[in-house]
Amino acid sequence: MSLSKEKKEEVIAKFRTSDSDTGSPAVQIALLTAKIEDLASHLKNTQKDNHSRRGLLGMVGQRRRLLKYMSEKEGAEATDKLKKDLGLS
Repeated sequence: MSLSKEKKEEVIAKFRTSDSDTGSPAVQIALLTAKIEDLASHLKNTQKDNHSRRGLLGMVGQRRRLLKYMSEKEGAEATDKLKKDLGLS
């Protein structure tokens, strides 16, 4: 369950801070969120796919750790803005 190249480029273009930015925490969090949404819709149709469910839980944990890191390095305001843009709580 990977993102298409076009979708990935779209997400990177929306959340990057400079033209060459592809790995900042904001971009990584946005890409993980897109993957999580895609995988969650897959799991709604196939409830017995436990291998993908485990991968989903790993991605959610990785996103949580990146949000914590971003909050420590860039401040809570930047993290809250990113969460609002992504539709997270």
